Amino acid sequence: MANIVWHTTYRLLLDLKQEDLGHENFDDLWNLLYKADRMAAQRNVPVSERGLQCGGICRDAGVVAWMYLRQQANGRREAVHERAEDEERHKAPMSDEHKAYQERILRAAAEGGFDGDCEVRTPVGRSSFIQTDTLIEGADGRRIGWEVQLSSAGVDGPSSVKARASKAAKRGITPAWHTDRADYARRSDTQWTQSNALPAHVIAKIGDLRVISGYRALDFWVCDLRAVYPCPDGVRRCGKPHVTPKPRDVLFDDLVRRTAAGTIVPVEFLRGTKVDRFWVTDADCDRLADFQSGVIILPPTQPDDSSSKSSPNLPTCRPTAILGESAPAVAVASDPTALIPQQRAFAPAPPPVETFAHVPQPLTHAAVSAPSPPALGEAGHGEPEPEEVTPPSGLPHRNRTGLRSRCDHYRARIPRRPPSTTGAPPPRPRRTSRLPGRTALERGTHGRMDAR
Repeated sequence: MANIVWHTTYRLLLDLKQEDLGHENFDDLWNLLYKADRMAAQRNVPVSERGLQCGGICRDAGVVAWMYLRQQANGRREAVHERAEDEERHKAPMSDEHKAYQERILRAAAEGGFDGDCEVRTPVGRSSFIQTDTLIEGADGRRIGWEVQLSSAGVDGPSSVKARASKAAKRGITPAWHTDRADYARRSDTQWTQSNALPAHVIAKIGDLRVISGYRALDFWVCDLRAVYPCPDGVRRCGKPHVTPKPRDVLFDDLVRRTAAGTIVPVEFLRGTKVDRFWVTDADCDRLADFQSGVIILPPTQPDDSSSKSSPNLPTCRPTAILGESAPAVAVASDPTALIPQQRAFAPAPPPVETFAHVPQPLTHAAVSAPSPPALGEAGHGEPEPEEVTPPSGLPHRNRTGLRSRCDHYRARIPRRPPSTTGAPPPRPRRTSRLPGRTALERGTHGRMDAR
């Protein structure tokens, strides 16, 4: 079919998309030409003598393609080619992705033991036919017609998806439409399946190609308090059985083989006033047919053994040794309490005693003589000097003794403040120089204070 028609008698280029055919000066031009064409058809006038040619692609290619006019019941205007090869010229060229899908379908079917062919024509009437992208001859006389639709597809008209699928079903071909477009997968005019958009070299590989939409698993359940799904009738809990389709993924090669074998079949599921079309297993299809006919077969429920609170299995933790000792082997008895290991009480261990290695020292006269009291004026001001305690290493506290001597030396050099007679604190004397005899290591962090 074409939208542009060239009338050889009137020398007019007609555009069927426009109401006036592109000529405002002629009133009711379509009815005039359509009645003349119908009158010529009743008088068996050949199409080549009616004066209508394709004015689009065929004319641009230099081909004379004769046409006749047709009007659908919904008012759609059409111009049909007389020969089928002229009609094929208007179809878009096949893409590399489309060819890769056809090759993969044939390869997957051959692996399952099924034959197939591409671009198969099935006669429809005397002068018409339907053409299938890839036709697979399945088991028990099944014929699966795969249609790969990667470009735009019409919704209405004789070339729409619904019309082509209906024609194929009437000729004994199960339509199976595959696409990579999400908007097509949501349509319900046929059983669509969808995969991700992939380049041709990835589609042609032997690796897994996953179908992400179009395959379902049916869940049969009762609408009671234990139900997971909400009631489809809008009632809180109606107590009736229902069916819920759940999306499932399947590999594309498995889908091709299982549809040919008959283990995956198409179904029509009524959801409210809308009909959903998808693929399910043959077991789910039989259960759905029984459910729709009034025979309700629900899956058996598992017995609820809520009386048993403990597990009959043996414990996974079996202690084999007791702290510090080797435990005797415990025999497994029929009594569950015998499996619990007996606990033994132990006295707490005494705290560890710190011992030091004794270093023998030679006895001298100074060691056994009594200490003499310090003289007046020496360090300590007559106070007895504390006795040194020898650490475990045997060395005296040399660093601690030296640090105490230096602190007493610096404390004696700092002048004391005279008592105040007015009650106000006397002004603090300002340091003008550093303390003599101190090195940088001895000053430490006080160097900044001394600099003030």
